[in-house]
Amino acid sequence: MHLKRNTGDGDKISSDRKPNRTSNIMKKAAITAVLASSFTFNISFAKDKEDSQLQEIFHIYANDEYVGTVSDEKAVKELVNEKITESSSQYKDLNLSGSNLSIISEQVFNAETNDKETLDKLDNLVTVTADAFALSVNDEIAVYVKDLEAYHEVIRKLKLQTVSEKELTELENRKDSNNSLPPLKNNETRVLDINLKESISGVTKQAKPEKVLTVDQAVDYLQKGALEEKTYTVKSGDVFSKIAANHDLTTADLTKLNKSVNENSVLQIGEKLKVTALKPLVNIEVVREKRVTEAIQFENQVRESKDMLKGDSKVIQEGSNGAKEMTYVIRENNGTRVGKSIKDEAVVKEVKNNIILKGIKVVPSRGSGMFAWPAEGGYISSGMGQRWGRMHRGIDIARPDGFAIKAADNGVVKFAGADGTFGNKVVIDHQNGYETTYAHLASINVNVGETVPVGSKIGVMGSTGRSTGTHLHFEVEHNGVNVNPLKFLKK
Repeated sequence: MHLKRNTGDGDKISSDRKPNRTSNIMKKAAITAVLASSFTFNISFAKDKEDSQLQEIFHIYANDEYVGTVSDEKAVKELVNEKITESSSQYKDLNLSGSNLSIISEQVFNAETNDKETLDKLDNLVTVTADAFALSVNDEIAVYVKDLEAYHEVIRKLKLQTVSEKELTELENRKDSNNSLPPLKNNETRVLDINLKESISGVTKQAKPEKVLTVDQAVDYLQKGALEEKTYTVKSGDVFSKIAANHDLTTADLTKLNKSVNENSVLQIGEKLKVTALKPLVNIEVVREKRVTEAIQFENQVRESKDMLKGDSKVIQEGSNGAKEMTYVIRENNGTRVGKSIKDEAVVKEVKNNIILKGIKVVPSRGSGMFAWPAEGGYISSGMGQRWGRMHRGIDIARPDGFAIKAADNGVVKFAGADGTFGNKVVIDHQNGYETTYAHLASINVNVGETVPVGSKIGVMGSTGRSTGTHLHFEVEHNGVNVNPLKFLKK
């Protein structure tokens, strides 16, 4: 309880504020006037009777406002103590006191006081305050906490919102020791610094008890802020992004405030949107250092080959990833990454690129008109002409050195598949009026529509269809008419 008691000569019993000098002078003048009037009578008589006739009254001031007079200051103190007692049960951890009161005593002959009126008025004026510590952000009081210890705990807990207890303790110990940092190990992270971006300060102050927050309440308030949500009514022509910008919000902020809509939503005229985002009063910046091993991805390098047909490719060197050790400096604001930079890097394994040889040789689809031998060696076991009472439309080649069957000239595959007595058959259109047929194949290596160069493998010699043994039946047509292959073949 802050009380001032002033006797007739102005002596202070307890004080935390200067007395009202004007009031004191007025009271002293009043006393002088009363005493002066007594001098019109017998002076010696007045002197003898003065001490017995004068009575003490008390003038009460609350926060520099005159309240009234009482005959006994104890009643005032009891009223204040009663209010403190009432609040103590609710605010047990706080040191409570009454509002700033001044009690000025005066010696008077006629002790007329207004005790009840003064105490009733004082009952409405007296407030209970608590010893507190004001935490200011950028020189503006943001919260009140119990004391200096709670203030420091709030600062520490704010930092612990973004780092672990272990990380914070290690950082504090490093700063106290001033030792240089050892090199980071692979996959190791450490905190280099933690800063409150705003200017934080504190001072001892009196505050209403209900304004004094616990440490956790203060941390929560400083993190989230306390803006009241406002609503905006959608008007004709409004779009989501414009509403957000007009209220200093991002579209993401506006979406968080209004879960049922997003930037792609069709807004309805008259629809109400929340437009206030809670913004933290304090921003915690954390600087971390992290060392990791990262793969260096191999690249596919393509080299062109004039000796390989276009569309063909082969890998001449298998690729394998390399590795490098990276040290990053990472900056976070309230737990969200806002920046990342490379502090150093070192290659620990060289990358080996994948090298692919790609053919660029263009296969002409038009033949030359001269035909290469379609087999790997062999001899003509049957020529073109009448045989067994019917026309043999081509030649048969048997007993080859190998069983690969090759395209006799450049062309496009017209047919590839089974064909009755011919068995497995391939027909190549040489795009110049000539077509060649390859029959009785054991297997086929080409597809319809495929462009094949002269000498490329199109199948394997066999004995499918109506055949008396392994051989190739080979035909040549010119403009739809069978011609003797021997006129064109080069062996």
